[in-house]
Formats: sequence, structure tokens, C-alpha cells
Amino acid sequence: MEALKQYLDLYTAHRDLIDSHSCAPLNLLRDEAFRELAEHPLPRKGSENYEATDIAEMISPDFGLNIADVPLEVNRACTFRCAAPLIQSHLLVVDNDTINIPASLSEQLPEGVELRSLRDLGREEPEFLVKYYGSLASIGNPIVALDTMLLRDGICLRVRKGTRLERPLQIVNILAAAAPLMAVRRMLVVIEEDAEAKVLVCNHTQSVDLDMMDLGVVEIYVGRGAMFDYYEMEESTEKTRRLSALYLRQEESSRVTVDSMTIYNGTTRNEFHTHFAGENGSLRLLGFGIADSNRSVSVLSRIDHQVARCHSDELFKFSVDDHATADFTGRIHVAHGAVKTEAYQSCRNLVGSAEAKVNSKPQLEIYNDDVKCSHGSAIGQLDPLQLFYMRTRGLDEAAATLLLKQAFMADVIEGVEIPTLRERLHTIVEQRFAGTPTGCLSNCAAHE
Repeated sequence: MEALKQYLDLYTAHRDLIDSHSCAPLNLLRDEAFRELAEHPLPRKGSENYEATDIAEMISPDFGLNIADVPLEVNRACTFRCAAPLIQSHLLVVDNDTINIPASLSEQLPEGVELRSLRDLGREEPEFLVKYYGSLASIGNPIVALDTMLLRDGICLRVRKGTRLERPLQIVNILAAAAPLMAVRRMLVVIEEDAEAKVLVCNHTQSVDLDMMDLGVVEIYVGRGAMFDYYEMEESTEKTRRLSALYLRQEESSRVTVDSMTIYNGTTRNEFHTHFAGENGSLRLLGFGIADSNRSVSVLSRIDHQVARCHSDELFKFSVDDHATADFTGRIHVAHGAVKTEAYQSCRNLVGSAEAKVNSKPQLEIYNDDVKCSHGSAIGQLDPLQLFYMRTRGLDEAAATLLLKQAFMADVIEGVEIPTLRERLHTIVEQRFAGTPTGCLSNCAAHE
């Protein structure tokens, strides 16, 4: 409780200040979030679904919070196009958790696509924000409760019925400050009927030597017949802690891809809670994590098939070395009446040292017979026969190992539907395994 108490006390002492820098729809849910946190202890490492994650420990440093919305100095020379300089995208750079959407960006977007801050939306169209904000993300989740209690602002992307966003929206989140800081972030995505869009979110930490916290919640609504791709990359630091929860609701005949990639990090927990609300929907949930040193990557996924004739395909891969850890807990739920469901889940893991650890718990929960479902997990090392074969072809051990690790991650990367990003990711992964810098400052052209 001591780790959490500092934030509960801050909220109690400065509630009026937090409210004044936000908007009424965001303020409505704060007290409920406060009660949830005050009345229930935070999950500790070893608790159900938290086998490798201690949330209390993750929030224990004395992180600062910018509740007064004070401008913090961020090196604007590092306003970059992230790890994909050739992507033709609509670019938004976010300094910590302060949202400033340039008028020039809004003017670039086609008619029917709206990108706004949650604060502005709540003041101008409160009914719309009340309808969607917090409707998917459960306050019972401590990540959601803490985010909801402390949030000042966030981002809303709305793509209206029948509209297609041709170029991806690229959001670059920069975490930088002169002292330890918690950035409290939120994103609301509403893709209406027969609309189409792609979003790439890149999370970066500039403050290498400071404890930093990236706390975020994403709520995604995808309407009937709509198509939506959501890609997220983390390239942070060993002293960065990340708590993230994504919630998705899909309507009839919608098509969604979610691809999460942890390239450099410190301690990361990513959660994915998805729900089919209409028949004939399709979801691809993909991700990978590369961890060495003492880094830790944890994934929790829940795919809920509530209706008939939907398809989900889930694949996560982790490569751990040195003293790093990876953890996967996934569950597919197929409800009564969800006939003709096809659901596939796989977690594959590559362990490169005796001290590295992987925990994997794939699960199926099925309540009818007329389905096609499977789940599986594999944990192992590089195949010595493959290494031997490649060395007989003239490669030294380091080069052969690098190629096999690249190949291990290839099918997750191939799930990316943005060709230039997909090509760039192959290079980034190669550099990561080779131990050369992959960060945007060394690889990417500055955004003009």
C-alpha cells in the first residue's frame, strides 16, 4: 500500500488542480478509480495473472506528476519520425503527457477523420466522450484505475462512417524530464462503420539515467465492416517502467490487427483485452519482445469470443538472454452460442542463457463443440543442427546466431501491413540482436 499511498495522497490533496486541467467527462470517473485503488491491494508478483509482475514495485519510485500542466523542456531536435523515416504518415509528437495537436496536422487529415485531445473533445462534445470514455476499460484493473484517477488529457481519433485514412497516423511519445516522471497517457479510437485506418505508436525515453514511468490505456471501438491496424513499438531504457492496457471491441465483419513490439525496455507489462460483439469478425493479435541484461517483458491477453463465426489468430514471441525474463499469460474464451469460432493461440520463446527465464501459460476456455481452436507454447534454444549447417556454409557462430534469431522473429514482423515499416523492422531487429543502436536518434531523419 505504501507505494500506492503517495498517489492516493496526491490525488486527495490536489483533486481540484487535476480537475481544472482536464474536462468534465474525464473528471466523472476519478472518484470511482480512487475508491477502487484505496479498497483493493495492488497485485504482487506471484498473484494470479501476475506471475512475473509486481505493480506495487513498479510504481514505488517517487515519480513526479505534471498535474499542473507545466511545460517541461524536451529536446525538440529529437522530434523525429521514429524508426520508419520512409513512412508517409500523419505525424504527431507528444512530449510526456502534454497533448498539443497542431492545426497544420488537423488540416492534413481527410474529411471524416478527426484527431483531437480528450480535454478539448470533452469541453466541446461532452456527450460523445461520455459515451465512449471508460466504457471498455475496466476500473477493476489497477492499471486502468491509476490512469483514470491521474489522467489530465489524451488523444481521440475518430474515423467517420465510410472514411478511409490513406496514410497511417504516427504518434511518437517522448518521455523526457530533469527528474523521475510518470507520464499518464490515454488514447480513444473510434472507427465507425465501413471505415479504415492504421495507427503506429512509438514510445521512446530520452532520459537514460532516470527512473521513468509510461502509464497508458487505449480503448478501441471498431464498427461494422471496418478495418483497423494498430502497431505499437517500445524503444525505451533499462530504467523505464511501462504499464499498458489495451481494450478492443469489434462489431460485425470488422477486421483488426494489433501488433506490439518491445525492442528496448526496462520493465514492461502490456495487456490486451479484446471482445467480439458482432459475427464474422477477424482479429490478428501479434507481438514480440527482445530482452537481455535484467530487462523484463510481460504480456497478458484475453480474447473473448461472445458471438458466432469469428476468427482470432494470436502469436507472441520472446527472445531472452543474460538475466532477462519474459512472461506470457493468454486466455481465449469461447462463450455458449459462439459456434463456428476459429481461434488459435501460440507463444514461442527463445532462451539464450542459463540465467534467463520464461513463463508461458496459454489457455482455452470453450463452452461449445462446434469450433476450431488450438493453443500451444514452446520454450527452447537455437537448434544446434541449424547452427552447424550454417557454419558449414562459411558463417561464423555470431553471424549464424544472428540470422537464426532474425528468422525467429520474422513471422511477427511479416504481420505488419505497412510495407515500409515492415522492411524497417527487419533492419531494427537485426541491429538489436547485433547489439548496435536502434534508436530513432541514430537511425532516423529528423522531421521537418
